[in-house]
Amino acid sequence: MRINVLGVGFDNLTMEEAVERGMELLHSPGTHTVATPNPEIVEVCRENLAARQAVNGADLVLPDGIGVVKGAKMLGTPLKEKVPGIEFASGLMERMAAEGRSLYLLGAKPGVAESAGEKLAAKYPGLTIAGTHDGYFQEDGPVIEDIRQSGADCVFVCLGAPKQELWMAKHGEATGARLLCGLGGSLDVFAGVVERAPKFWSDHGLEWFYRLCKEPRRAGRMMKLPLFLVHVQKEKRRR
Repeated sequence: MRINVLGVGFDNLTMEEAVERGMELLHSPGTHTVATPNPEIVEVCRENLAARQAVNGADLVLPDGIGVVKGAKMLGTPLKEKVPGIEFASGLMERMAAEGRSLYLLGAKPGVAESAGEKLAAKYPGLTIAGTHDGYFQEDGPVIEDIRQSGADCVFVCLGAPKQELWMAKHGEATGARLLCGLGGSLDVFAGVVERAPKFWSDHGLEWFYRLCKEPRRAGRMMKLPLFLVHVQKEKRRR
């Protein structure tokens, strides 16, 4: 049973359990999707029915960020821990590499996915990078066909929310991949274009503040966090 946080249902798993579940989906017939909503995406889902349906329709929904965990606790339905998408992806790739699985990288600016692929292939021997494509495409068809032809077991879809969730819901099955994971800006981090917050900031739930200091232009987006907490408080009173 999922934990409901403002209309978005989260799977209550530890990081280890989430990676294990991801591998189970990878081994299961059919096409499966993973969503990693943070408070900003939850706020989008509150206003956008299609986005909410796409996120809730994913086979695995993970709380990316301390804000979601705090919100769930405030509502009296605590989650075990935060499960950042980029850490989930790292754990998944480690397991995939051990099985000789293949991965397709979709998203980011031209050249970033290729760079990320080179670094990931070196970091996870045994992992095959089946293909890459930037996120600046105009037509879905050629991208879908490229993924299908690559034979990739898994696709990291990094198009930003809610575009990536809607894209996976609509086109996931056509790609032929077993597992598609919506991972936002992860390719920039894997490629070394963006530096992730140091462990101290992450451990204390301040990764968002570190990113804001590094990228002040994100201030508008970051305002979604206090708005999220206001909505959680209203929901708590309503319940």
